[in-house]
Amino acid sequence: MIIVLKPDATAADVARIEQQIREWGLRPHTSVGTERSVIGVIGDESLLANKPIDVFPGVESVMRIQKPYKLASREFRAASTRISIPWGTPGGEPVDIGGDRVVVVGGPCSVEQPDIMRATAEYLLATGARMLRAGAFKPRTSPYAFQGLGVEGLRILAEIRAETGLPFITEVMDTRDVEMVAEMADVVQIGARNTQNFSLLKAVGRTRTPVLLKRGISGTIEELLMSAEYILSQGNDKVIVCERGIRTFEKATRNTLDLNAVPVLKKLTHLPVAVDPSHGVGIAEFVAPMALAGVACGADLLLVETHPDPRTATSDGAQTLDAAQFKRMMDGVRGVAAAIGRTV
Repeated sequence: MIIVLKPDATAADVARIEQQIREWGLRPHTSVGTERSVIGVIGDESLLANKPIDVFPGVESVMRIQKPYKLASREFRAASTRISIPWGTPGGEPVDIGGDRVVVVGGPCSVEQPDIMRATAEYLLATGARMLRAGAFKPRTSPYAFQGLGVEGLRILAEIRAETGLPFITEVMDTRDVEMVAEMADVVQIGARNTQNFSLLKAVGRTRTPVLLKRGISGTIEELLMSAEYILSQGNDKVIVCERGIRTFEKATRNTLDLNAVPVLKKLTHLPVAVDPSHGVGIAEFVAPMALAGVACGADLLLVETHPDPRTATSDGAQTLDAAQFKRMMDGVRGVAAAIGRTV
């Protein structure tokens, strides 16, 4: 349920409504907008049967949301959410996700030694990428594969941010690590294998660090938005939903990058939408075309794996672009963005 407030509703009016909702055994979630402000009611709406909500001072109307993902829906917030990430060095322009600018995030699958991360950061900056990505903790199908550098990887990412200004995205896999990762990272990633790890979703929801939420390997769009709802319901409204390829019968690529999902998500949710073409196809030569397609269909952010020498990468080298390939991709992304009235 959404309670739409009158333009002249006072802070006291809002506080009174929120308190009454709590007394009824539900939880209020207030969203202040430029055109209208609303209070989302979270919980069992049957408890509100015959409750005189519309007579409270400051209430304009009461609407029932039919979709199960209430806080993530366009009905709850018509305007698109924008997430601002501070630049990592003084005076730098913040990274605005969800606006007119397409944000490109690049980096190796896993955090590597500082010299490799510095070299990567240098060409990211030179080509116009705005953030660094790399996994300190890596979920791998095989228990014998490289699992990441852990806490040392976080320290390396923080060092590169301090030197270059590039904010970074990294994955969290364990509820016990959420507080530490959220404190160090600019954006916390929830990977495809954890999209329905509800304890982990609620844990990152209790932080105020932005979250990049990947679609599950066989997850539907509604399931992705319901996972986002878990995060939003805990008070963290800085969520980016990411299409990263789903499992289908097709074997020519690692996954099937479902770019249908991008315009569908843009219609259903106010949250920024990302595309990960690297995991979507799993083959380096196909990454750039799908990155361009992702921009063309409306993605706000691209997440691309790149490494100075993919042949020596500790993980996912087959889907990783080298510096020259990444530059060519950025040139193409910039052209496509310009054609649809956006920038990079």
